[in-house]
Amino acid sequence: MRRVVILALLALVLPLAAWADGIDITNQYGSITVSLSGITSKASQLKSFGSIAAPAGHALGYVNFGTGAFSGTNLDQNGTFSSTGSFFDIVSAGKFGSLPKGNLFTGSFVGPITWTVTSSPGKPGLTFELQGTIEGMLYTGQMITGTTTQFLYSASGQLSQGIGHINMGNTHLATPEPGTLGLLGTGLVGIAEILRRRRKAVQ
Repeated sequence: MRRVVILALLALVLPLAAWADGIDITNQYGSITVSLSGITSKASQLKSFGSIAAPAGHALGYVNFGTGAFSGTNLDQNGTFSSTGSFFDIVSAGKFGSLPKGNLFTGSFVGPITWTVTSSPGKPGLTFELQGTIEGMLYTGQMITGTTTQFLYSASGQLSQGIGHINMGNTHLATPEPGTLGLLGTGLVGIAEILRRRRKAVQ
């Protein structure tokens, strides 16, 4: 009986501990193509995923994202990009820490994606903040939501050519709903009880 109680406590506590604060992710560098039709990034370096950080000069993998069309007529002004046809993918190279190789998160933007000009007028280069809500599947098979903020810049004259760069990106994947964790814990308790009964029957 004591073993069952211990298993029950572990089943309920471990998932909660694993997801207590969600997953914080950072990416850096990489280029983007930007136009009124949307933004597409290319291989921004994945620098950290939760508690796992890449060693200096290395990356855990990469982050790719894309948006739908822009709502305005000038990219040097605030506006929104559509989430229609968007994507947001986080991929591990499987070389560092305990991260498996392959897709860590596969999803897309949900709702409008805000585009904010953060540079001062008259400066030769432009800086932007791209922010939106994302939704998709974690490598564990769980559906999860989150938010991402990408800090972008375009050097003088590059925006008109559709060229931009990623300075830094911060993404937070929220914890699964408490109800989901409770169901998982309850399921594990049930499995433990079944195994206990089978073991007892064999004896």
